[in-house]
Amino acid sequence: MAKVDVFDLNNNKVGELELADAVFNAPVNEHLLYESVRHHLAGQRSGTAKTKVRSEVAGSGKKLWRQKGTGRARMGSIRSPVWRHGGTTHGPVPRDYSYRLNRKMVLGALRSALTAKLRDGELKVVSGWTLADHKTRTMAGVLRRLQADRTVLLVNAPEANRNLELGSRNLPGVKLVATREVTTYDLLAHKTVLLSEAAAKKLSEALAQ
Repeated sequence: MAKVDVFDLNNNKVGELELADAVFNAPVNEHLLYESVRHHLAGQRSGTAKTKVRSEVAGSGKKLWRQKGTGRARMGSIRSPVWRHGGTTHGPVPRDYSYRLNRKMVLGALRSALTAKLRDGELKVVSGWTLADHKTRTMAGVLRRLQADRTVLLVNAPEANRNLELGSRNLPGVKLVATREVTTYDLLAHKTVLLSEAAAKKLSEALAQ
């Protein structure tokens, strides 16, 4: 079992926690990390790019001049793609870029990301998010004492914590997620990951299966 230190909100060590080696001491598979991040970003794409085909652009459908005898090339419509302001041929249309990623790959990427964060000293477990109030200043002080600078991912157990939600939502670079919403992309996109003790246990149990 992997042992990690548990800290309170003043950054004082208050104990140790044993976590599953299969989750927090797993082999780091960089290819799985890449595939998981690619999958996440593909799902974020809006896919709303659109061009108009000849049936959608403005303009008359009348034949511009007679077929023969003018010396000019034959032309049937002002909306032809070969004309300026005509329709677009083979242009983009709205589409969904998301795709399904195998469940084993998703779980393997999460294990790799958690292991990498713990290995690099960028993951810390706190005993709990017991805040005095919901003020942003209070939360900023807690993060400062925990030496969590730049971007921070806060992972809490599914139970609601109103002070934590309100105190963290206006801090730039700080994101709060529940254990069931943790993604590989979020783990890698944030410099520091702070897990509550309950969240660490939950992830250790859920991902070890």
